[in-house]
Amino acid sequence: MLAYIVLIPGLLAAWIGFKRSPQAAFLLVYLPTLLLLPEYYRLDLPGVPSPTFSQAAAVGTVAAFFARGAPGYQFSVTDLLVFGFILSASVSEYFVGGYWDAQNLAWNLGTWIGLPYLFAKSMIEPFNLRMRFVKTIVLLLAGVAVVSVYEFRFGATPWRMIFDAFFPWGGRSWVTTFRWGFARTAGPYGHAILAGILMVVAFRLHRWLEVSQVWAHKPRLAPWLPFSQARLITLILVAGVIMTMVRGPWIAAILAAVLVAIGRSRHRGLAIAGGAIGGVVIGIPVISRFVDYVSVGREGALTVAQESAAYRWELLSEYGGIAMEKFWFGWGLTSWPAVPGMESIDNYYLLLLLMHGVLGLGLFVGILLSMLIRLLIRGLKEPHSSPAGSSLSFTLASIYVVYIVSVGTVYLGLQAVPMLFLITGWAEGYLRSTYNVATIPEQSSGSVTTVSGFRRVLA
Repeated sequence: MLAYIVLIPGLLAAWIGFKRSPQAAFLLVYLPTLLLLPEYYRLDLPGVPSPTFSQAAAVGTVAAFFARGAPGYQFSVTDLLVFGFILSASVSEYFVGGYWDAQNLAWNLGTWIGLPYLFAKSMIEPFNLRMRFVKTIVLLLAGVAVVSVYEFRFGATPWRMIFDAFFPWGGRSWVTTFRWGFARTAGPYGHAILAGILMVVAFRLHRWLEVSQVWAHKPRLAPWLPFSQARLITLILVAGVIMTMVRGPWIAAILAAVLVAIGRSRHRGLAIAGGAIGGVVIGIPVISRFVDYVSVGREGALTVAQESAAYRWELLSEYGGIAMEKFWFGWGLTSWPAVPGMESIDNYYLLLLLMHGVLGLGLFVGILLSMLIRLLIRGLKEPHSSPAGSSLSFTLASIYVVYIVSVGTVYLGLQAVPMLFLITGWAEGYLRSTYNVATIPEQSSGSVTTVSGFRRVLA
């Protein structure tokens, strides 16, 4: 009976969504539920999919959303990619596992991909809620980083310490891992890898807020501190990224920062040319050394880091042929023949190819690349942002770089999936806007009645 607490966010989201607005349910219930409560706890219900906290909140929010006539939604081609990916993966699972497995996967993908995408696309830009949305994400992740200091120091996550009493078996498979003698913080996200991706995303969003000068000068709760509120949040998020100790997202964060630096340059042509030349001059020898580094195999590795890199390299050759055996729709979630000693597929592109074939992988990659390219094109067409670095196009593009690079070395799951499609929905709404919203403050919306009405709702 204790597990029924999973339904509380759903009931709260429905109540706020019908009484106030679906936008209020999205910001006040769905986002905090997604980012603060673990997704590995579920309520087992007979005959229907088992919901998590955020899935219940998503259902409550979408009920109010459609009851109000789906305010803010407009069809676009990206919808076909997103919902096509959900359909393709579900059909893939149906061919392998039958109806019930396909139903459960469709439920998970619909609530982790389809609904977050729909919410963000329909509610952020059309209702001028960009700053509220971004600040909510940044502050929630900063809060998680602060609480995660306990896990970093003592090796136990506070979230499991609280919720295991309600779900005795729900969190047993998600344990704290260690590296270099320290606990790798996972927060409510199951694994340090996923926490690392989310912390880097929050850092990039916060940097956009910081250079856009939207934070108060001093922290409200600690005005005596010798630095600004923005700098305090920066320090917290940097600590959050470091405490996860995940190399893939760290490398992705560096490349994302390079992209943003190019975008803020006053001489973009020279910056792009310099980046391209530098990529060739540095990239070729780095790739050559990397191939030599990973080709020694796990047996010949001299360090744990080299063994981990060699393992990921071996995955491609060992599982490539297996993936080709079911080229179009894949083997389903867990049905491919496992190579002894290589049960963990630490490459999400390869994992997708195994699970859902080239069709599922192609749609996923198509989403990432199409959004990245469209954002870069828009960013290059826009005049230089003021203040420098406040271009939303390059910030959003940098987040796709974070995901594109990270999931080539790690698993993608739990909250990191909805976050990707929240960003995708937001970016789609942003790209479809007919005016340059890169530097327009939130208060200058042309839709005064709608926005002010929602502000009164939130007050």
